[in-house]
Amino acid sequence: MRKYRIALVVLLLMLSACTPKIENEEKVVQETEEKTETAIIPKYKISDEYYRTILPFKPGKARGLVNYTVYNRLDLNELEMGLMRIAQENFKPNDYYFQEGQYLTSEMVEEWIRRQSENAEEGLNPSLDEDNATTEEFRNNPRYLSHVMEHNYLKRNNEDKVELGGVVVGLALKSVYNFNEPTNGYPREQVIPDEEIEKQGKALALQVLQRMRSIKGLEQMPIVIALFKEKPRESIVPGNFFAKAYIGENDNSISKWETINEQFILFPSQDAKDLYFDDYTKMLNFKADVENYFPNFIGVIGRGFYRDGQLQEMTIEIPVQFYGKAELIGFTEYITGLVLDHFPPYISVQVYISSIDGQEALINWDGGETKPFVHIYR
Repeated sequence: MRKYRIALVVLLLMLSACTPKIENEEKVVQETEEKTETAIIPKYKISDEYYRTILPFKPGKARGLVNYTVYNRLDLNELEMGLMRIAQENFKPNDYYFQEGQYLTSEMVEEWIRRQSENAEEGLNPSLDEDNATTEEFRNNPRYLSHVMEHNYLKRNNEDKVELGGVVVGLALKSVYNFNEPTNGYPREQVIPDEEIEKQGKALALQVLQRMRSIKGLEQMPIVIALFKEKPRESIVPGNFFAKAYIGENDNSISKWETINEQFILFPSQDAKDLYFDDYTKMLNFKADVENYFPNFIGVIGRGFYRDGQLQEMTIEIPVQFYGKAELIGFTEYITGLVLDHFPPYISVQVYISSIDGQEALINWDGGETKPFVHIYR
């Protein structure tokens, strides 16, 4: 028996020595203006739509500031994810790696989004003595710029080194300026017309570019600047990017702007009915079928993402009250069938089914897939 045990141990050692080691990462050298260090690139990539991220993860120099400058959480998410989507046109995900912004610091961005004054010379918003201004002066001089978000895209050379290959910056612009009435402190708001948002955004972008060119490491770096229009604070759909400009490595000005035709639409809503009646009808029929099946139904809310007037993605939230897992499973199976029946196969559909206890089920149908992915939370 003892000899058998020894032989077994030896055999296991031999097998472990011969078993190939599964590598899920590769090491490279990352060079910056300040230092050279070892970095890791994960080999696994979620999809061609996403960038691999350089490790160890480096928090952005202005990380967390956006939570205090952009008030709508949906705007915050779309500002970040939309910026990555825009980056793909100039910095391909198969050729570049993502890293949070390492050049624009919190102090710098905070200074830029202030009002210009003697004490804040770097402020990019219109000057105004808010302590003594009238309501009309507030309305005529809104704060346009809410935030400046920076993303870095790194490229690998032939010597197993990665270095900065491009920078993408998003300027978050208010569509509604909220302020307190100076005499009694009552909250007020001023709607900013789209034409004014675009005019101010493009002027601000040029100033941001000129300031970035003075930062060490960005003097000759390709830069993309994109303009994002926020939604009102209470909106349940996010804002959208509406313009972008590519600035070559030797350029110090913006010679051309490209229009970005994207928007999010709430279903059901008057905007959905007026702008996209066919999709509005599909959602009404879907909603009616849900109501016919489930007596404890609470509501169906949809958010459609449109690009160039075409529906790309529909996100649906269904909050309901369940009395058991069997009921949940049956309802999820039924909703999955409705998704296949009511929506075309070339768009992506995500359905989130929830109760007062939290998320209950997820249905994800990517455009082009033969059947959806369905997950029941335990």
